Amino acid sequence: MTNRIALWLGALLILLILADVLADDGRILLFLAKKTADLVQYVAFWR
Repeated sequence: MTNRIALWLGALLILLILADVLADDGRILLFLAKKTADLVQYVAFWR
């Protein structure tokens, strides 16, 4: 991955997070955080 691609992906990620916070009060980010925590718990069980 080149620096240019990494910068574009980072900028896109920041824009999507900003759009979620402004349009939906961060509900999508909260949902993803909860699902990630569930996944970590599930993977830790199989460790």
